[in-house]
Amino acid sequence: MKRENFQSRLGFLLVSAGCAIGIGNVWKFPYVTGENGGGVFVLFYVLFLIIMGVPVLTMELAVGRASGKSAVEGYKALQPKGSKWHIHGWVCIIGCCLLMMYYTTVAGWMLDYFYKFASGAFTGVTDEAVDGVFSAMLANPGEMTVFMVIIVLAGFLVCSFGLQKGLERISKWMMLALLVLIVVLAGHSLTLDGAAEGVKFYLLPDFQRAAQAGLGKVITAAMNQSFFTLSLGIAAMEIFGSYMSKDHTLTGEAVRICALDTFVAFMSGMIIFPACFSFGVEAGSGPSLIFMTLPRVFLHMAGGRVWGALFFLFMTFASFTTVLAVFENIMANCMDSFGWSRKKATVSCGLFILIASLPCVLGYNVWYFSVVLPNAPSGGQILDIEDFLVSNLLLPIGSLIYLLFCVSRWGWGFDKYLAEANTGRGLRMSRAFKPYFQFILPIIILVILIQGLL
Repeated sequence: MKRENFQSRLGFLLVSAGCAIGIGNVWKFPYVTGENGGGVFVLFYVLFLIIMGVPVLTMELAVGRASGKSAVEGYKALQPKGSKWHIHGWVCIIGCCLLMMYYTTVAGWMLDYFYKFASGAFTGVTDEAVDGVFSAMLANPGEMTVFMVIIVLAGFLVCSFGLQKGLERISKWMMLALLVLIVVLAGHSLTLDGAAEGVKFYLLPDFQRAAQAGLGKVITAAMNQSFFTLSLGIAAMEIFGSYMSKDHTLTGEAVRICALDTFVAFMSGMIIFPACFSFGVEAGSGPSLIFMTLPRVFLHMAGGRVWGALFFLFMTFASFTTVLAVFENIMANCMDSFGWSRKKATVSCGLFILIASLPCVLGYNVWYFSVVLPNAPSGGQILDIEDFLVSNLLLPIGSLIYLLFCVSRWGWGFDKYLAEANTGRGLRMSRAFKPYFQFILPIIILVILIQGLL
């Protein structure tokens, strides 16, 4: 069966950026920035994205493009005879499934809140009652299931049409709509009274404020955020490398994907910080920022119902583009490894993800229990367990394996990786980086892994 390719370079860039751009950019980035003193955090975030994110992204794309296959078969095509690197390909598929087991629920929350704002459910709600709206949603398994099912069915329906007619066509329009929405929302936030103070907090590096948060803490938080924002290590990006043309170098494409990803994260802050400062709301209020803090801001805003609906539409697009990309990855692996048709992969994978997503939904109500984890020290639910396994274990370990596969003589090897990365027109990767890739970058990733476990 002939493998599909992207119809256009723009399609590849927008779909790949759509995979990277998710809830981590538009939800986590602003509140982590708020908690870590603003501008100094942003400075280190960009630095780590360049020295860590771009190289590992080129490696995932290189494995995909050189093999023309998904994770398991890609490793098999490139690994030295008799080696077992392809076992990591199966771990990648498990990682993608685990990610979707909770991501579909959170994407459902975004859609639910869009519906609530658009239908006027927040009209006349007091500040005190806003928290109750979120708590009531979590306590209602029926409501959460409905929106999770909509996300799953819509995602697999789009992927059932194939790469060009489904994923590329829909992701392209959603990403363009997302970029327009984010500019409109940021432009509106900047017109609010007191917006300048929010921008100053966000963008002006203040080392005194960073020292109060703890400079070491700020640097490690920036390192973690820049690493996790691209979803590297579970072959979520490798699959798009397998659909790429050889026209452009991978370093140039990786820089463009990172730039789009950073633009959306940066603009999310431009929406949230001016709005929070304008209405005297705590910008570093943690994960509750999106569902409790921001709805209060919209309630006090002229035309708040419209701005709230637009914001959660933007959030829905950001999460849904990631859902589409990872669904395509899961299906492509099944088609490559088991010889399934796209139709069979759609139905089988769709049913599996639907059933596998239920524990996360039920973990807030019917199956509620609390467990202490490094990512949820005050007690987490099933979602936090799934997120811990993906974010703190599978992403850093997977990235380390891709890195070692591409730069060590026991794997694919640096020369073959470099030749693939530099095929085509555009920004080239220098051979001078070899010692950095072999000795320093693995240590940085190990530091992130150990930190995540502590």
